[in-house]
Amino acid sequence: MIDDVVQLTRVFGSLSLLTLGGGMAAYPQLRALVVDVHRWLTGPQLDYLFGVGQAAPGPNMMMIVSIGTLTAGLPGAVIVLLAFLGPTALLTWSVGRLWTTLRGRPLTVAIQRGLTPVSIGLLLAGCLTFAKDAVTGWPTALIALGAFVVVLRGRRNPALLILGGALVGILAFR
Repeated sequence: MIDDVVQLTRVFGSLSLLTLGGGMAAYPQLRALVVDVHRWLTGPQLDYLFGVGQAAPGPNMMMIVSIGTLTAGLPGAVIVLLAFLGPTALLTWSVGRLWTTLRGRPLTVAIQRGLTPVSIGLLLAGCLTFAKDAVTGWPTALIALGAFVVVLRGRRNPALLILGGALVGILAFR
């Protein structure tokens, strides 16, 4: 169990620094490490936890606590939470203070312009990684496409999309 806690600390501490653009940006690497490298969870288990994290209130990446719990119990849950949130919180605080000092300078404007497309690319990579296992045929592709169209056409509460997807899933896959 101590080895698991050490590995959880390493994995989630490093994943913490990949969340530029949100937690979904870290999803491809999260999946590779949790499912393929360490085999703490199966792909469907991770997808399920991610879906629950999306439906639950609060940050969607809080599902990582479940990974820690399933891997090493309560100590795993605590260490994953601290390892995933700690480095990012410290880095954000430090950069935020520096950014305030350097606001408006050409270098900060250039960095901001460069990081925006990187964030979008990482987010899309996370979405595509998740979609590889979630979209398993025409019915699930149509559900995903429908949700995508709804999102593009206006602001909808994501909870309604999740509820709608669940209802369609119940009807289509019962």
